[in-house]
Amino acid sequence: MNAVVPFSTALRERSSGAHSPNECDGFMTDLITGAGTRDDYIALIAQHWFIYAALEEAATRLRTDPVASVFLHGRLSRLPALEADLDFLIGADWRERISPLPTTQAYVSRIRRVAATWPGGFVAHHYTRLLGDLSGGPSIGRLMRRRFGFETNGIGFLLFGDIADPKAFKTVYREQLDAAPWDDHEKERVIAEVLVAYRFTTELFADLTRAKAGRVA
Repeated sequence: MNAVVPFSTALRERSSGAHSPNECDGFMTDLITGAGTRDDYIALIAQHWFIYAALEEAATRLRTDPVASVFLHGRLSRLPALEADLDFLIGADWRERISPLPTTQAYVSRIRRVAATWPGGFVAHHYTRLLGDLSGGPSIGRLMRRRFGFETNGIGFLLFGDIADPKAFKTVYREQLDAAPWDDHEKERVIAEVLVAYRFTTELFADLTRAKAGRVA
């Protein structure tokens, strides 16, 4: 008899090819290796603000949903840190000085549309963004600290300071995915939506690359 594969394992395996380093279109590679600029980093953080604003707005509406609410840990809230980072990086008028790129607009619309009608779809986007940023954010934050001379100002979004043990936190999150009351059809829908979220991320890096070309032209 074949062993039953936990849903979180199937999700991770099915989406693993969707977020390989080659998918970053050069933007993150440049930022991580030192070829990127402070302005590139600010552009990245600014787009994340729009995405997380939509995600956390949806989370507020889903606090009482029996499925989605299980995943809504207060320690995962990123908006306060993002706003503090943008205030430091851009200035007090940062809201007037940033705007969403085309992919960000489409991504935000997708999050809002899905969250309004489908808790499992919201969880797909929550999982993709939060666990992805929790996995890679702290190490990227340390790189940005060395690269641009930041302390904690400017990189608070990446540090997840309220989560003492990210590995343990991710383990619990995956256990909650495994315990979600989804049948096989719903699990397939959630996996498909995770792949949609990864595609938006890839396309956003391409948008950021094009925006960068416009800044330096």
